[in-house]
Amino acid sequence: MSERSNRPPTRVLLVRHGESTWNAEKIWQGQADPPLSALGEQQAADAAHHVDGVDAIWSSDLVRARRTAEIVAETRGLQVVLDARLRERDAGAWQGLTRTEIEARFPGYLASGRRPPGYEDDAALTGRTLAAVEAVGAAHAGRSVLVVTHGGVVRTLERHLGAADEGLLPNLGGRFFVWSGDGWSLGDRVLLLEAAAVTRPEQI
Repeated sequence: MSERSNRPPTRVLLVRHGESTWNAEKIWQGQADPPLSALGEQQAADAAHHVDGVDAIWSSDLVRARRTAEIVAETRGLQVVLDARLRERDAGAWQGLTRTEIEARFPGYLASGRRPPGYEDDAALTGRTLAAVEAVGAAHAGRSVLVVTHGGVVRTLERHLGAADEGLLPNLGGRFFVWSGDGWSLGDRVLLLEAAAVTRPEQI
């Protein structure tokens, strides 16, 4: 039996960052770069207690994800590897707007699924983020890795791998992606917070 077949699967846990200031204000972020809120900082510190057996930590370079990853990494004695390919979807003309403002400027778009100019489609988002996840897997074959990213990233990759729609991810919610040698498969969704600390933003 080959060394590769003896190697344990590579487990990559992709999680959404802690609450940002714009999450709290119900503003669409996309690739805008607001920081974590005070609650988001606390969520990241709490989540660190629910992260076990992680050999490495990667993150989107946007500050809400990077800071979440840094807080967890500090408790593990690990360094954070940043990768811009793990950024949230570019939301185009919706970045910086509330849902009310979007409805006023783009009436009917949200309900119908239409998107504004500059909005990154699923194919583009999947291409760049899957390449990043594959880089993580190649760098840490047979190990467990935490990747702090964004809700839109996780949900788009879930759909790409055939998952049923399980709804929006809360802050510090995520999904295991598993490589066993024949491609990626989906593991379980997880939540790294106690129920009382959960926030469920509806915008990306």
